Amino acid sequence: MRRDLMDILACPVCKNELTLHVDREDDDEVLEGSLHCATCDETYPIGDGIPNLLPPDLRREMEA
Repeated sequence: MRRDLMDILACPVCKNELTLHVDREDDDEVLEGSLHCATCDETYPIGDGIPNLLPPDLRREMEA
């Protein structure tokens, strides 16, 4: 995920701002990390450079 996407990304639940937490990156590409919404306290994972912005209930259902 490119860092400049933070300008257009919003929480899919409440539409508020997300905070980026980076675990691994290559140049301007975030490869591993998470996006966190402080308003509804949801965290969305970033894996292989792709943010998973599915609503929490759908994401948990797919992980099961």
